[in-house]
Amino acid sequence: MRNIRALQPLFDLAKPGRRATRFPKSDVPEVPLTKLLPATAIAEQPPALPELAEPDVVRHFTNLSTLNMSVDTHFYPLGSCTMKHNPKRNERLASLPGMLDLHPYQPEETLQGMLALLYELQQMLGEIGGLPAVSLQPAAGAQGEFTSLLIASAYFRERGENRTKVLAPDSAHGTNPASAAVAGFTAVTVKSTPQGFVDLADLAAKLDHETAVFMITNPNTLGMFEPNIKRIAEMVHAVGGLLYLDGANMNAILGITRPGDFGADMMHFNCHKTFSGPHGSGGPGAGPIAVTSVLAPYLPAPLVVREDAGYRLDYDRPKSVGRVRSFFGNVGILVRAYCYIRSHGPDGLRRVSENAVLNANYLLARVKHIFPVPQGDRCMHEFVASAAKLKTDKDISAMDIAKRLLDYGFHAPTVYFPPIVREAMMIEPTETESKETLDAFAETLFRITEEPAELLHEAPHTTSISRPDEVRAARQPVMISPPPGSP
Repeated sequence: MRNIRALQPLFDLAKPGRRATRFPKSDVPEVPLTKLLPATAIAEQPPALPELAEPDVVRHFTNLSTLNMSVDTHFYPLGSCTMKHNPKRNERLASLPGMLDLHPYQPEETLQGMLALLYELQQMLGEIGGLPAVSLQPAAGAQGEFTSLLIASAYFRERGENRTKVLAPDSAHGTNPASAAVAGFTAVTVKSTPQGFVDLADLAAKLDHETAVFMITNPNTLGMFEPNIKRIAEMVHAVGGLLYLDGANMNAILGITRPGDFGADMMHFNCHKTFSGPHGSGGPGAGPIAVTSVLAPYLPAPLVVREDAGYRLDYDRPKSVGRVRSFFGNVGILVRAYCYIRSHGPDGLRRVSENAVLNANYLLARVKHIFPVPQGDRCMHEFVASAAKLKTDKDISAMDIAKRLLDYGFHAPTVYFPPIVREAMMIEPTETESKETLDAFAETLFRITEEPAELLHEAPHTTSISRPDEVRAARQPVMISPPPGSP
């Protein structure tokens, strides 16, 4: 593969001072650049831009793309982050000219088709969540959390209540306490029981009239449905607080139960996890939120509303927390979510969740004799196995297994989360994987556990980069390929 360093001689052809080919002058008089820009903003000479043949550029980036793993190329059992199949049909529909060529500054009367689609999506999400008022504006699940907490803050402020605390279980996604802190609340952790559920005694001890919101993921990050969810909602409401449902795991309960029915006041949807929007590389994202009718006045503006004359964007919302996303939101991803919901329909969405639960339980049953699942023999859409015994007996860690899986053509599951499980491996097969794929993955896990620990400690052996300092890599990314032989 020709990497960036290999192409450096070609870059060197672009020497400072080289001028682009001049075209014949037009009839339009030239305006001196100094009249358009301040002198301090004008370069003394053109930049040394690389001049490369198109085939060289195409081959370079095509070769780089083959180093990536994706749901289109590999099995991707990434628990919690749910790398779900992206139907190509949705991509084609979202790319139709009537969708793709719209501009958010067009007059509303020329956007009636898109506004009708978005209005219907609002209605469908409200029905799926059991919460009637929906905003499509947030750009991701984490921003949906943050926006919902802003709504809670506005709600309590109007009521004259000074509530300062947001509670979340110790198994929660890290975005929960982070969103609480960014929204101006103090984050308080609630303990889990050994079975992985909310410790009701600890919750009761920390609930008081300073509690604004209890944030809960249900099914939780251990892949289990919280059996006391109705009781939890009653406890939170008894002190005047609100229950927030982190909808990251809605793909386990679609058409089976609804957060609004078991007591949630607010929630977000992850369009990539639940409704098959493309996911990875940091985006793109869409995190619509749904709330009760009591909280509806505080939703971000605008919302799509329907009137006799058609559809319009409603900005006249005096209690709104304001805009949280440019224009209307990430409409391209919302269109894909709409197509996914329409394609499946109510019964199809339920089958999606049933198949996700079936696949996860099948894989759990296949691997639990080697990778114990501390929280039980049944799960929802994902489960958390532990490599703690292998670590003690053979010095093989969850990270070793994750890295070695790459050599066999499988993406690793999520490891070391949630932190309440030692040597955690969170595995989520999703609903679209075949039995043959799940069996191949299980057999590979068994094979890895029989390999020498020394071999696993150095894995992966087939990738251009093996084990970087991941914290440093995230903070100081190196955006070029290393020369051959580099560490």
